[in-house]
Order: sequence, then C-alpha cells, then structure tokens
Amino acid sequence: MMKFESERGDVSVSGAVFSNITGMAAMNCFGVKGMAYRSMTDGLVHLLRREAMNKGVKITYLDDGAIKIELHIVVENGVNIPAVCRSIMNEVQYVVTKNTGAEVRSVDVCVDSVTL
Repeated sequence: MMKFESERGDVSVSGAVFSNITGMAAMNCFGVKGMAYRSMTDGLVHLLRREAMNKGVKITYLDDGAIKIELHIVVENGVNIPAVCRSIMNEVQYVVTKNTGAEVRSVDVCVDSVTL
C-alpha cells in the first residue's frame, strides 16, 4: 500500500489498484494477447482472464516512494516483440503516473508465451 499526503489529508492506494491499472494499460497495447501466470504445480504458462489479470503483475514499493512494476504477458504470433514491449513500458508508466500520481521507476516486461 502506498500513502500520499497533502494539505487536505491522506490517500492510501492499495497494490490491487496498481495491478488493475497496470494490467488494463498493458492489455490496451497492440500485440498483447493477455496477461500470463506460470503455474507452480505444472510449470505451464496460463493465459489469464480479465478478472484475474493482477496475477500477472508484480508491484515493488521502493524506499523513496516510487514503485517498480513487473509484467508477465502473452503476445500474438508475428508481432515485433521489442516494439510491443517498449509500447507497454511507455503506456504503463504514463497511465499509472497519470491515474495515481506515483513515480514509476521501472517497468519490466516478461514475455512468457507467444500464441499461434
């Protein structure tokens, strides 16, 4: 949970809010099929439904009040993977900063699978 203080009071933003905003921003990028989750039981990568996309996002709170974001995604076959990842990094950083006011220090994108 991240806390913001102002002259009017305090606002607390939970990790679920960051995860949902991040997941929706990533899903809006071209070439992204969905968020991914690696199962611990069978080791396979699963494509997540929209309701569970926060499992594909990891938020790390830094000491100076900034956050680091790690995304696990599935991309469509035939897309330029580095271009899609750059697009996701820019979009996620912009949308999270705009909607929460938090400083996003880094966005790491892990491509776990490619769909056919």
